[in-house]
Amino acid sequence: MAGRGCGGGCGPGRANEDNARFLLLGALLALYLLGGAAVFSALERPHERQARQRWEERLAGFGRRHNLSRDALRGFLRHFEEAAAAGVRVDGARPRWDFPGAFYFVGTVVSTIGFGMATPATVGGKVFLIVYGLLGCSSTLLFFNLFLERLIAVIAHVTRWCGARRPGRRAGPRAGSPGRAAAAAAKPSVRVVLLALGAASLALCCGAAALYAAAEGWGYLDALYFCFVAFSTIGFGDLVSGQQARYDGRGLYRVANFVLLLSGVCCLYSLFNVVSILVRQAVNWALGRAAGAGCRRGRGRGGPPRRNAVGPGRVRSGGGGAAETDGGSGARRLSGEMVSMKDLLAANKASLAALQKQLSEAASGRPRRASTPAVDDEFSGGVGAFAIMNSRLAETSADR
Repeated sequence: MAGRGCGGGCGPGRANEDNARFLLLGALLALYLLGGAAVFSALERPHERQARQRWEERLAGFGRRHNLSRDALRGFLRHFEEAAAAGVRVDGARPRWDFPGAFYFVGTVVSTIGFGMATPATVGGKVFLIVYGLLGCSSTLLFFNLFLERLIAVIAHVTRWCGARRPGRRAGPRAGSPGRAAAAAAKPSVRVVLLALGAASLALCCGAAALYAAAEGWGYLDALYFCFVAFSTIGFGDLVSGQQARYDGRGLYRVANFVLLLSGVCCLYSLFNVVSILVRQAVNWALGRAAGAGCRRGRGRGGPPRRNAVGPGRVRSGGGGAAETDGGSGARRLSGEMVSMKDLLAANKASLAALQKQLSEAASGRPRRASTPAVDDEFSGGVGAFAIMNSRLAETSADR
């Protein structure tokens, strides 16, 4: 599908570009799901068949030894499953609905982990869960967004401090654009943020896995698997921490478990948001390549370029009204040349991010300052948490 960077003849407008991005990402997700289903089916299906066969053999042998019919035995097992779902265990596990157990449960609710090891069985509990979860999940997601905002601000200060101490660094920004250069220096690149979050998440998962393996008696790989499933809020519930009746240093372990779960969810949530920026850039790159192929075919048919086509050599208005040209010599190129990927993304910025930023600023009561420069980087055009984060970084750079 063609993009706007080729001119009016290559695409009907920005709405079609957004639709193309949505459809392409949806198609890629569908292929990702199909591929994942094929891999997991190939890995887990044989084990499931073997487990079912062993269970049928044991069930038949138990019925023969105790002279029980299969129907009577299955009826008894259904009662056992109901008791297990209500929290009754044969291995002496602690109660699930005492106050510590209930506190652990509400933590998994508001963090959207939802292990499933405890679920409300009464009508009142189910109704209260709907109301409680609606407010709690919304507030927790806001907390995660604010955590990401402050984490990016800390990374920005650290990178600016490291840049100031770097030997051979120039004393000040370039003449003629002090505000833009200062704001650009204050914002870390998405790669720096990805590296910092990835390292922090990996260290947290490895350290927490060592603790869980020692406290719960799991293997290290199982503990590491639990950390990712819990911190990413997938929450299968096959492994759940803190469910045994006795622990060495039980109070300290419960506090550590709560802190690790909260920190892990915050880090993984932030990491997923940063990775989504890279996914968006990859989708934009794919659309840009498709747009370039469509424009080359259009020029091959002899169609003249439209007068409003955006090309690398066309004059663009800068922030101060001055004209900018591409090329090392400053001379204009022919307008029929293909637009670069950087110019294509700059020309096709969606207005949704600007609208969300205005809404977040209006909600916080801090309108954006007129003197704050607009700097294009990897976080520009973000949505949700990144609109809030970008506004905060702009204010941080303006206060320098």
